[in-house]
Amino acid sequence: MERIDCVVIGAGVVGLAVARVLALAGREVVVLEAETGFGRHTSSRSSEVIHAGIYYPSGSLKARLCVAGRQRLYRYCETRGIPHRRIGKLLLAVRSEDKDRLRALAEQGRINGVEELTWLDKAALAEREPALEAVAALWSPCTGIVDSHALMLALLADAEAQGARLAVDSAVSGGAATSEGIVLQVNGGYEVLARTVVNAAGLRAHAVAASLGGVAPESIPAVRYARGNYFSLGVPCPFSHLIYPVPEPGGLGTHLTLDVSGQARFGPDVEWVEGIDYSVHAGRAKHFYHSVRRWWPGLPEGALAPAYSGIRPKLGGLGQKEADFVVHDVRQHRVPGLVNLYGIESPGLTAALALAETVAGGCLL
Repeated sequence: MERIDCVVIGAGVVGLAVARVLALAGREVVVLEAETGFGRHTSSRSSEVIHAGIYYPSGSLKARLCVAGRQRLYRYCETRGIPHRRIGKLLLAVRSEDKDRLRALAEQGRINGVEELTWLDKAALAEREPALEAVAALWSPCTGIVDSHALMLALLADAEAQGARLAVDSAVSGGAATSEGIVLQVNGGYEVLARTVVNAAGLRAHAVAASLGGVAPESIPAVRYARGNYFSLGVPCPFSHLIYPVPEPGGLGTHLTLDVSGQARFGPDVEWVEGIDYSVHAGRAKHFYHSVRRWWPGLPEGALAPAYSGIRPKLGGLGQKEADFVVHDVRQHRVPGLVNLYGIESPGLTAALALAETVAGGCLL
């Protein structure tokens, strides 16, 4: 049996960020990843947006870690030369009845510490983005985009420079708490004994937790999967900023994002699914045309093509209140040395560095 100080389960952006912080603190770290490489699921199948922190309830982990994480992420990208752009976002009131919701979001953002939010009336919005059709907008200049793959490469490089190791094709299939630490079964046979384990397995975090003997079953939340489909734009894009309608149940509405190379895409929508399936059905384009033309009536027919999809681990279903990030330690699940992370969806990419510091701070006590 191999003995290791710290094991991080999952090599998505949060797992790599946690591994980096632990390694920088002088801990021995191994990252166990079930796939053949890092970031194969939620982390690489997002809109790659650096969120401001507008939407989330005051005092929630999402609100606090998004604002703190955004600030850290911009500094980290600048220091490490990671491609990113602070291009700003327009949050739209498409109809007059959306204005009250937009004002509420502006107030929520202010409470959360989002700086420089500006109200734009229809004339000011038309001057900034002439192709848009909306009655008002909230301008968020601190929203941006990042190359998520380059970010994960940098996090991994920092961790490895301090001695951390990434083990791919290494699925955790079970385990149990012992007097010496937590024994993990890897790939159904190989055993690892760790003093500290951080379960950052993303879509499989609840299943990993359930496989660990000693974890209180009632501490494991129910998880549902929401697939978000993306469609790429095959004609020149008339917009230079991120464009968002007001949020919809389960997501932030079908919005326009631009990647660091300038490619435009729309999404994600919200499609509740039973398992992990990244198929994008061309027939969903009908919904995208309808949604986008509410604020860009000039979208040409035939301009959209299926691009990719991502799946978000949701702790609440359709019609339920949007759930916060969940970080459990021994107080919730009764296993010393274990931290379980659940429901790490948007704004998980933005919050990753701040979330990692929060998790590692608990591990270092």
